[in-house]
Amino acid sequence: QVQLVESGGGLVQAGGSLRLSCAASGRSFSGYIMGWFRQAPGKEREFVAAISWSGGTYYADSVKGRFTISRDKAGNTVYLQMNSLKPEDTAVYSCAAGRVAIFDYGRYDYWGQGTQVTVSS
Repeated sequence: QVQLVESGGGLVQAGGSLRLSCAASGRSFSGYIMGWFRQAPGKEREFVAAISWSGGTYYADSVKGRFTISRDKAGNTVYLQMNSLKPEDTAVYSCAAGRVAIFDYGRYDYWGQGTQVTVSS
């Protein structure tokens, strides 16, 4: 059974940092793109960052320079280091795995349950 399990969310003050992790299991994720998306209350899900199997990274403009996505050598765990957090970063953050899409959440194959990130002002 394929599972993606996020951890590392929580409550942080504006300007602070958090590191999210996503552990993927149940199959080989060789060749897969791993992405992070977020959804705030009343808003649509939006792309945050993604990393390809070869290590290429992609970021939403809103997080560029503040967030860093990385992947372990085995390729089954992906991290999102979030620095200089802002109240507008408050959302449920979910990781996803897919083979063809980077920015389109509808084309990812597997999803985690999500982890809440709350940034207080």
